[in-house]
Amino acid sequence: MLSDVEEMLKVAREGAGDDLLRRLVAGAHAQGRYVKLSVGGWTGSAHFSRATSTSAGRSKLCRSIVKVYEAFGLDGIDIDWEYPNQSGAGNEYSPDDTSNFLLFLKRLRKKLPPSARITAATQVWPFADRDGQPLGDVSEFARVLDWILLMNYDVWGCESYFFGPNAPLADGCGNSTQPKANAEAAIRSWLNAGFTARQLVLGVPAYGYVSRSEREQLASRDERAGSTPSIVLSRTTHGNTMEMSAVEVTGDDGGSDGGQIQFNQLVGQGALVRNGGGEGGGNGWRNYNGAGGFERRWDSCSSTPWLRSEARRQVVTYDDPESMRLKGEMGRRYGILGVNLFAAHGDDGWALVDGVRDGLGLSLPST
Repeated sequence: MLSDVEEMLKVAREGAGDDLLRRLVAGAHAQGRYVKLSVGGWTGSAHFSRATSTSAGRSKLCRSIVKVYEAFGLDGIDIDWEYPNQSGAGNEYSPDDTSNFLLFLKRLRKKLPPSARITAATQVWPFADRDGQPLGDVSEFARVLDWILLMNYDVWGCESYFFGPNAPLADGCGNSTQPKANAEAAIRSWLNAGFTARQLVLGVPAYGYVSRSEREQLASRDERAGSTPSIVLSRTTHGNTMEMSAVEVTGDDGGSDGGQIQFNQLVGQGALVRNGGGEGGGNGWRNYNGAGGFERRWDSCSSTPWLRSEARRQVVTYDDPESMRLKGEMGRRYGILGVNLFAAHGDDGWALVDGVRDGLGLSLPST
C-alpha cells in the first residue's frame, strides 16, 4: 500500500518485503502458480489521481512497475485504485480520473511483456464518468485488462442503526436501498458495460461487521411509512440462545460496539459453533450454528446470515459457508472466471473456501 505520490511512482519496498516477495514467487512458481503484485488499496490510493494526471506521471509510474515486475519475476500486476473520480479513504479524485486511468493502463500494457496479466479491483458498478456516474461502456478497459475483481463487500458497515448485509448476493426481495450493490447486479452491470463473463472475478469476504444494536431486523430495506416490514427471517440452524454465560464478541480493532470481525474470530470467540452433522448431511463445512447467546438468522432478501445477541445487544452481519455456496452457484450460472476470497486468513479451516468451491461445482479436498 503506497501512501504518497513519490512512493507510488517508485513502487518501493523495503527490508524483509523484498525477501518475502522473492520467496513467494519462487514457491508459487515451483507449484506452477502465478504471482501478481497489487498496487494501491483502500489506504494506498490517495494519490493515484495526481500520479496519472499527466503523460510524464503515467510514464514514470509505468517504468517503476515494470522495474519491479522484472526484478522479482512476477506474472502480473493488479491496480487497486479506490476509486477513480469517487471518494474513498481520503483519496484525491478528479473528473479526468477514468480517462487518465485508461491511458495509464494502455501504456502499462505496452511496456509489460505480452504474457503479463494486468487486472484491476473495482467497485460493484463500472468506473465513474466525469459526472461520477457509472459508465455505460467500458469496453476499452476490457481490451486492456485480463480481468477485474468485483469487490462485493462493505455494502453496509457497522453503523448501529443502519446495519445491513456486508455482501448481498442479490436484491432478492426487490426492496433494497442499494439495489445495484450486490453480486448479481455487479455481474450484470459489468457484462452490460462491455466485459465478458470470463473477465469477471467475484470478490467475497471472510469477515463481517459487529454492531451494538437492539434492532431485530436489518436496516437495509426501503421501509416506507405504512409498508409491511420487508425483512424475511428464518430461525433455522441457530444454537442455544439461553446459555447462562453470553459471550461478547470484539472486532479486529478490539472494540465491541462496531467494526470488522473475521469469520474465524466469530468461531474462536464462541459466537458460532461448527456442527459436523445435522441438516447438511455429509457436508459438515456447511453447518455453523449460533452459540454463546447468539441466535443465527437468515436474511432471504440478501441470502446472507446474521447473528443477534439479546443479552449483549450485539448484531453481526457476515457470510458463512452456506452463503458462500450460493455466491459460487451464481458465479457458475453466469460463467464468470472465478471467485476471490478476501482474505484467506479469516477462514475457519477452509470452510468458506469449500463452500465457494461446492457452489462453483469444483471438487472438495478429501477429509
